[in-house]
Amino acid sequence: MEPWSRTFVGRMHELEIESEVLRGNPLGDPATRPIWVYTPPGYDDEPDRRYPVVFAIQGFTGQLDMWRNREPFRPTYPEAIDRLFVDGDADGSLPPAIVAFVDCWTSLGGSQFLDSQATGRYHEHLCGEAVPFVDERFRTDAHRERRAIQGKSSGGYGAMVTAMLRPDLFGAFASHAGDALFEACYLPEFRESARVLRKDYGGSIERFLEDLRSRTPMTKPSDAHLLNDYAMSACYSADEDGTVRLPFEPETGRLIDEVWQRWLAWDPVRMVPRHADAMRSMRAIWLEGGERDEYFLDNGAVAVSRELERIGVEHRLELFDAGHMSIGYRYPLALAFLVRALASD
Repeated sequence: MEPWSRTFVGRMHELEIESEVLRGNPLGDPATRPIWVYTPPGYDDEPDRRYPVVFAIQGFTGQLDMWRNREPFRPTYPEAIDRLFVDGDADGSLPPAIVAFVDCWTSLGGSQFLDSQATGRYHEHLCGEAVPFVDERFRTDAHRERRAIQGKSSGGYGAMVTAMLRPDLFGAFASHAGDALFEACYLPEFRESARVLRKDYGGSIERFLEDLRSRTPMTKPSDAHLLNDYAMSACYSADEDGTVRLPFEPETGRLIDEVWQRWLAWDPVRMVPRHADAMRSMRAIWLEGGERDEYFLDNGAVAVSRELERIGVEHRLELFDAGHMSIGYRYPLALAFLVRALASD
């Protein structure tokens, strides 16, 4: 491959959304959000043609321009998309589709693509603003059977949960190492967080946040898991007044059962049975995880798969030899899977 950016055959449109629902959000984060829309080769030559669309969302700390980050010896995901629609994959040529990249970053690192009194209305931004924005400006086939969502890590979580909550908008999804089985992916770090909070911050998560904002972030070993614990709490267990409640005692790590149950209510493994009809309506579901994933999200993928099996939902589960990072090469595989499903009669 070329060691620098390749010339696109399709086209990437870089636009902005002036969000009404994010205006005045609790964190004071920007209400103007970038959105990229890829149109495939031939889009401009067939003005009457309508296309299926896949929405791509990012993991925790992801912001839109990171899609251009390059891993050694690999194309970026936008480059891989363009190559996929030009060259096809192992199964042959691919039906053309639009790919929309949505930004739901927050100054805590992410939103989990949910509405929260502590972060903002990011679920509504994605579903109520980004989807119609793309439909109004591009020739999408604006039916749920022709629309999918794809993401990795927190983005994989967002893909699963959004499909459950809005099956009227999305008819397929792909989750790459998406957050699931919360007792496996989140709970083990609570003990580490409690130890650091007690030792370095007097048992106060607020002191940690003050410290983090006073210096270069992510320069202490504990920054990542402390910030993740707080950010997830802001998404899963914020009160109506915006108060963020940790699911554990900050000096011991002992679970606070009432708050932990609020987290578990947002676990995709627990959500599948409650949204069985939505899952049964999906045209395609792709679940995957690396079998060396540091957060054991392969276990989460298998757990979601087992719940889908119990309610009789066909899906594809892929386990492969990798950790949590550097799995962007997997995205085109799922994209091709989704596009073929969306394009089928």
